[in-house]
Amino acid sequence: MNQSSTANNPKYLPLIALCLGFFMVIIDVTIVNVALPSMAKDLMGGLSWLQWVVDGYTLTFACLLLSAGNLGDRVGAKSTFLLGLVLFVLTSLGCGLSCNFWQLTGFRLLQGISAALLVPTSLALINASYDNKQERVNAIGIWATVGGIAAAAGPLLGGILTSWFSWRAVFFVNLPFGIAGYFLTKKYVSNPSSHETGGFDFMGQLFGIISIAALAFSLIEVGRFGWHSNRVFIAFLIFIITFIAFLMIEHRVTHPMFPLNFFRSKTFSIAIAIGMILNIGVYGELFVLTLYFQHIRDYSVMMTGFAFLPLLGVIAIGSYLGGKMTSRMGAKAPMIIGLTVGAIGFLMMLIARENTPYFMMVIPLAAIGFGIAFTMPAATVATIHSAPHGRAGIASGALNASRQIGSLIGVALFGAIINISKYFISGMHITLLIGGFTFLSGAAFVLFGVKEE
Repeated sequence: MNQSSTANNPKYLPLIALCLGFFMVIIDVTIVNVALPSMAKDLMGGLSWLQWVVDGYTLTFACLLLSAGNLGDRVGAKSTFLLGLVLFVLTSLGCGLSCNFWQLTGFRLLQGISAALLVPTSLALINASYDNKQERVNAIGIWATVGGIAAAAGPLLGGILTSWFSWRAVFFVNLPFGIAGYFLTKKYVSNPSSHETGGFDFMGQLFGIISIAALAFSLIEVGRFGWHSNRVFIAFLIFIITFIAFLMIEHRVTHPMFPLNFFRSKTFSIAIAIGMILNIGVYGELFVLTLYFQHIRDYSVMMTGFAFLPLLGVIAIGSYLGGKMTSRMGAKAPMIIGLTVGAIGFLMMLIARENTPYFMMVIPLAAIGFGIAFTMPAATVATIHSAPHGRAGIASGALNASRQIGSLIGVALFGAIINISKYFISGMHITLLIGGFTFLSGAAFVLFGVKEE
């Protein structure tokens, strides 16, 4: 760390600055969900376009997280983070001013690139700002809590903004967060020294992007063209070929974008898998439940936002308790508890039908929210502590890449299931079963694969 250390500044100011950028990034994953019907009506687009509005952001976000983490480790996390803030503000403005789905999707793709610059560098800067292990664990716990609150607050805030103003406001709201984050970061956050000096892995990045993009296309378009479509089959085949090529490249190059030897740590591998499992279930189901509340229950945009309050209300306490347990007992127990509670929530939501009283869904929604919140601080700490020294940026990039790929798969897969289901409720129940099964699988991975700390 350079001499302009944060030691002379109040300890909370660097954390606030970095969490502002992280909050802005994560809330944009979910804030658009309740605004989707309004977008469809205003811009005249179908379900496939709506999936691209959600997944276009997640696609470039996921594709570039590893490279962004690597870039931060090489040229400086602070400068990379500041660049991301500027670009995120500009692309958010572009999204809000879009006149058609082509423009909106294009700006969402660019917005995802900006997000990729912010997330791994924010965690790397937090890791470098707190030398004491206990303070670092607490700061990471707060960082993860902010992400959980942002994800859960998205539907509520999106509903309020869309009802009071328009769907465009869900993008304009990023501007004050981004501007405040920029000036606070510039003044109060120091820049840790870079650790990576090797060459740039262009071929690894190229094949990684192609493989993820092909997977996204195949999953999103299967709902429109069907499982037997040639274009869906070809896209999935491209995904398999390019993913294998990516692994071969990363194994052979001198300076890989993502060193595969990270996976020699079983804890690291499982934490990365947990990140993906969480987001497959949660973000996929948020997409489906938004459609359920608005199209099946005939809720307004505002009512839909408030319908997610049980999930939102437990995020802060769940993250706080999960962080506290992680700092005292290690990451294993909190991950098992959180994933199990979340799985129970998904399975309890199977009661939801066309006329199910809303109060019967309050506890299942709260269980899902608590499960996510309780798990995420432990998964984040496990990832950072099991990574090689000086590689916090790339480790954070790997965790968040796995999470965003999970979001991508969840929205695309669950949307495809709804699209091809004869009855919405039966399709929704299939997605709930998938969400519960993935969470239970994650708990089993942790139980049998992670050693007690």
